[in-house]
Amino acid sequence: MLRIFCLTFSILLASFSVQADEFSGLVNQLPSKSLRNITPLLEKIAAHPDERTKTVLTEILNGDLYYKKNNKQVVSIRKHPDGDYQLTDVLTGDSLGVASKSSMKKIRTSNRIRSTIRGLIAQLDLTHKDAQVRLAAVKQILDDPDKQSIALLKTLASQEQDTDVAELMETAIGVNQLKRGNTDEQLAAAKQLRESLEPAVRNAMVNQLSLLDEIEKTELTAAEKKLKAELTSAIDKIKQKRSIYEFIENMFFGLSLGSVLLLAAIGLAITFGVMGVINMAHGEMIMLGAYTTYVIQLMFPQWIDYSLFIAIPAAFLVSGFVGVLIERGVIRFLKGRPLETLLATFGISLILQQLVRTIFSPLNRTVAAPEWMSGSWQINPIFSITFNRLYIIIFALTVFFALLAFMKRSSLGLHVRAVAQNREMARALSVRSDRVDAITFGLGSGIAGIAGVVLSQLTNVGPNLGQSYIIDSFLVVVFGGVGNLWGTLVAAMSLGSINKFLEPLTGSVLANIIVLVGLVLFIQKRPKGLFPQKGRSAD
Repeated sequence: MLRIFCLTFSILLASFSVQADEFSGLVNQLPSKSLRNITPLLEKIAAHPDERTKTVLTEILNGDLYYKKNNKQVVSIRKHPDGDYQLTDVLTGDSLGVASKSSMKKIRTSNRIRSTIRGLIAQLDLTHKDAQVRLAAVKQILDDPDKQSIALLKTLASQEQDTDVAELMETAIGVNQLKRGNTDEQLAAAKQLRESLEPAVRNAMVNQLSLLDEIEKTELTAAEKKLKAELTSAIDKIKQKRSIYEFIENMFFGLSLGSVLLLAAIGLAITFGVMGVINMAHGEMIMLGAYTTYVIQLMFPQWIDYSLFIAIPAAFLVSGFVGVLIERGVIRFLKGRPLETLLATFGISLILQQLVRTIFSPLNRTVAAPEWMSGSWQINPIFSITFNRLYIIIFALTVFFALLAFMKRSSLGLHVRAVAQNREMARALSVRSDRVDAITFGLGSGIAGIAGVVLSQLTNVGPNLGQSYIIDSFLVVVFGGVGNLWGTLVAAMSLGSINKFLEPLTGSVLANIIVLVGLVLFIQKRPKGLFPQKGRSAD
């Protein structure tokens, strides 16, 4: 059995070596071929099952394939800053140093040969074993279909196993038919493509309708009138479908913004509801969480994909610890004096900002996104869901429900709710309100630190990061109802969605102004927010 395995392996190895030598021989023939005779050689190269085939054809197409005059070695070149060429062996990928321009000669091409090469590359991609490569190739053809590519698509469409690729091939054929077919063919293509959301389809329909509008100045035939009616109906249908997906996209981005606001405001809602403290340093807790993420990535550069899982508890502990220090060192001495508390926390925020500038410098820092948060999920040609925002929504809701369970199920959560509803009664029942205040402030600050981890994936980290969200956090708390977690959730998602729907119409600045004015008018009617606090202390 072992002998059979060794024999089989040797045969495969020898076969691979023969194929590699054969491919090298074909490439090395390029310098000796004239423009008239090079096309058959290129077709042989394209037909060879070597992984370097597309690289060689692409280098020729881009005009970067040369050969040395002294030994005819085929190389890929990149221009050096001093005017010489940086050489790379096109077969092995090894660097060959720098050579002068006079010692090299270009593999010549013409417009006809370049057109042939494009067709060969398209055929390579359209017959690739990876469906995503085939899909990308068809999309490239879809933008500018030509006769050669369409003929190839017609041959391959019936053999295609992947449904998405096959549908896109039919769409590309239909677009070409819409552009270049007769009236009956265009009518059939318009009926076929009326459900398609590909931008190229809509563009082709609009262009064809414009041509018919020009013809209408003279006279349209009955078939052309029918085609015009079908194109108008199809464009309206596509526009209707696009508006639905644009609404869903705005809603998704609104929920992602609302999730950030939820994480930024939920800690403030707890501290404000329990202690009645207007914490102007809350934004700096967010900033500390973001810088903790940055430091974690500096400490573990080899663990970028796992850095967020380390940064989340680390940011919670860092921001929570600083929050406890602020409460124990400053706020507990200013209870019952809200104006002085506001001024004191504002001063603390300035101190923390300057401390960060001293340690990290005033420059913004970039936090790398893990690979699993990059990219997007393409639902259709006009709507995709970015993974980072999707994960942020899921994470924010997870934190919210975990906090809600903590407040409802734990004894500490019971004490927090008792102090929030009636501090004096809670103290009479042996609840240590001072200890609850410290833990509550630390908990709220820790959740703000987690918000900083999330924001580090959406924007640069800088000393002023928290200031961009502190006002929005207060608006969310006031709109939802002080100390009410469900109110904070509804308010954050509502404000985020309203902002995203207004921005395309009014711009971001005017959208913020409209939301602020709307909130002022709302508070005039309902001063205690959407979900007012209940209990004897609510009044």
